[in-house]
Amino acid sequence: MNKVFKHLSVAAAVSAAVMSTQVSAYEAGDIIVRAGLVTVAPDESSDGVAIPGLGVPAIAGTAAEVDNDTQLGLTLTYMLNNKFGVELLAATPFSHDITANLDGYASGLSVAAGETKHLPPTLSVIYYPMAENGSALQPYVGAGINYTIFFEDDAHADLEALTGVLASATGPVPLDLELKNSTGLALQVGADYALNEKWHVNASIRWIDIETKATFSSGGTDIIVVDNVQLDPWVYQLNVGYKF
Repeated sequence: MNKVFKHLSVAAAVSAAVMSTQVSAYEAGDIIVRAGLVTVAPDESSDGVAIPGLGVPAIAGTAAEVDNDTQLGLTLTYMLNNKFGVELLAATPFSHDITANLDGYASGLSVAAGETKHLPPTLSVIYYPMAENGSALQPYVGAGINYTIFFEDDAHADLEALTGVLASATGPVPLDLELKNSTGLALQVGADYALNEKWHVNASIRWIDIETKATFSSGGTDIIVVDNVQLDPWVYQLNVGYKF
């Protein structure tokens, strides 16, 4: 968690350091819509890979790894007054490849394990600490709750083939992948830069607490399980915004 606050504090300091002198103000009842690119970069860790189908407990030195993805992001903010607002984050579905790092089982062994899509709706309260200073650049901080929905989970053929070898089967073992949905804390810092009374550009950095469990099963039997997959992504967003 110290690492999280360090990243967020640095981002806030940079935003404050480049303050401009133009006017940018929000008022109670303002609705702010922003759209742009959002990148989810998991800072993942997990328990070891367990193979209950073969009676193998979690193997030290093994883990699940997840790649980055960039999609279209959308935020909708309703200002309660000139300093506080309520923000909803939405996006087009993110797609991630999952890799099983099995170095602790066999040196250098890594195999494509599957892929998943997810949606990360996040509801936050945001705070503009310098709302009265008459600056075009308005930094803010926020905190809220994220609910991550995983869907279209698919096991990769490479993992099915490896499972067949480990099980001494005559061929690949068909696997179904399931990822557990997650609820967790979301923190952010960001800044708006006014272009005029209505339009602005925006940048933000979020940290989201996302924890899931990956289960690969076959015929209703759990074959491979990875507990406590902490995705904990950094989420980077660049937007164009409009105030109604």
